[in-house]
Amino acid sequence: MSFNFGILIIIITIIACVKAEHDDTNAGEIRVFKRLIPADVLRDFPAMCFASTRCATVEPGKSWDLTPFCGRSTCVQNQENETKLLELVEDCGPLPLANDKCKLDTEKTNKTASFPYCCPIFTCESGVKLEYPEIGKDNDNNKN
Repeated sequence: MSFNFGILIIIITIIACVKAEHDDTNAGEIRVFKRLIPADVLRDFPAMCFASTRCATVEPGKSWDLTPFCGRSTCVQNQENETKLLELVEDCGPLPLANDKCKLDTEKTNKTASFPYCCPIFTCESGVKLEYPEIGKDNDNNKN
């Protein structure tokens, strides 16, 4: 059963990352970004993820909030290498590109709420959609 759960997590993560990179989310909606990264592991607890925001170890399959940041992580067993653990990180993702026709809605945004309700919410003029930076792209044209 854990093998099927692990594959399901990986498939969902890939779909979520592709969607997050190409998301044309409308203003006023909560946007969740997901990515799978190598987990932090303490040498004395090699079968558990280390949650630095809680200063605690976490078993595979369990989640923790990323307070003081807006996000949540889940410890995931790597199906390709059972001695390695992964961390499924869910957060608000990158901020949208600057747009004079869209503003942070300070009345709807609640930075102290639990995830995902702590993510920033933007309000745009009618017909305007937020644009987000492409993840993994080098946006600095001055580099050689």
